[in-house]
Amino acid sequence: MKRPDFMALALAEAKAAADRGEVPVGAVLANGHAVVASAGNRTRELNDPTAHAEMLVIREASKKLSSERLTGLDLYVTLEPCTMCAGAISFSRIRRLYYGAADEKGGAVVNGVRFFTSPTCHHAPDIYPGIAECDAAALLKDFFQARREP
Repeated sequence: MKRPDFMALALAEAKAAADRGEVPVGAVLANGHAVVASAGNRTRELNDPTAHAEMLVIREASKKLSSERLTGLDLYVTLEPCTMCAGAISFSRIRRLYYGAADEKGGAVVNGVRFFTSPTCHHAPDIYPGIAECDAAALLKDFFQARREP
């Protein structure tokens, strides 16, 4: 069985988020070859500053699996997670984090607070940055450029 391209699915979620007027970030939680949860940002739609794509898939997977621990699951997200999302990734014990574009302003993995290297971090996933980085960065750049044009 061919493994699905989970980052392509996350990019599709990011594109759908952009179409809804949301910042184009998408995420997929996978268990082996199966998608457990997928989502794009919904902060504006839900009037919820915590409705980042990562938070939404963690919530959905936890509900589906009836567990706050998501050990063995892999997260694919189009943008480097922020501090809030990094905390949720750690607390949920996600096994691996794959992400696309780095976020110099708001990221918390290789930028900013570098959450997973903090001595107070209880669990750090294996981290794989730069997956489909150009596609993810282009989505964000195009989205914000369109917002600045008259």
